Amino acid sequence: MKMFLITGKTETRLGMRLSGIEGVVLHEKDEIEKELEKRMDDEDIAVIMLTHDVVEKVRDKVNYYKLNRKSPLLIEIPDRHGNGRTKDSITKYVEDAIGIKIR
Repeated sequence: MKMFLITGKTETRLGMRLSGIEGVVLHEKDEIEKELEKRMDDEDIAVIMLTHDVVEKVRDKVNYYKLNRKSPLLIEIPDRHGNGRTKDSITKYVEDAIGIKIR
């Protein structure tokens, strides 16, 4: 089983390529959607990594696949510029989900 990267940054693709993970650099929403659909149907791919900037452009499609497909696993990763979230974003997500402040 393989991993595959969809990113909007050349540096991120290069870094992943150095670790043996193939990927593409895409910027337009329609190209990202086409590539995601293509890779979702590839039975050799177990994990698709998408950088935050890419996910923001196709959030609805990513959420649909996460809810309706068992595989491949979709993972949102930051690129070298980060992901725009605050350092406590995971804590905030948990708090919002359960309705209790945990700090």
